[in-house]
Amino acid sequence: MWIIIAAIAVPVLFIIIMYNSLVGKKNKVNNTFASIDVMLKKRYDLIPNLVAAVKNYMKHEKSTLTEITELRAKAISPNISDEEKVDLDNKITGALGGIMVAVENYPDLKANQNFLQLQGAINEVEEQISAARRAYNATVTDYNNAVEMFPTNIMASMMKYKQKPFFAIPETERANVNVNQLFE
Repeated sequence: MWIIIAAIAVPVLFIIIMYNSLVGKKNKVNNTFASIDVMLKKRYDLIPNLVAAVKNYMKHEKSTLTEITELRAKAISPNISDEEKVDLDNKITGALGGIMVAVENYPDLKANQNFLQLQGAINEVEEQISAARRAYNATVTDYNNAVEMFPTNIMASMMKYKQKPFFAIPETERANVNVNQLFE
């Protein structure tokens, strides 16, 4: 009798543990993505101030300023997927980097106290985003391993869990920066 109960209880317990583990990993990924969302919101709130601060100085980079404003508008719009957020974040990161590099050509702007404070705030937010990305990628690795590895992959497919995307460095950031090409 005990053997029959054990033969039923052990697999059921194993299934419950796998299910709970997958749900926990999925929730952890969602939680860490929400942390990135908070940091991105801070960054998006700083962008209009940055554009306003540099607009009068950087007349030659008007297209870059317009691009970053458009990207921000897309990024804060409702109903965009996580993949779209990742893509927009990568594009905004590249555009912000371009602006910060271009600032070197404007000594008056580099001496502006408001701009310096804004630049410090943006750098701080960028560091927080970087830390949040690392945490997110670690939880995504754990989740994706569970979704792919046996035997949890069976439970994951029954639950329709799919792999989650990583926050990756955009190709533009992997290459050496050529300042002349940034604002053509």
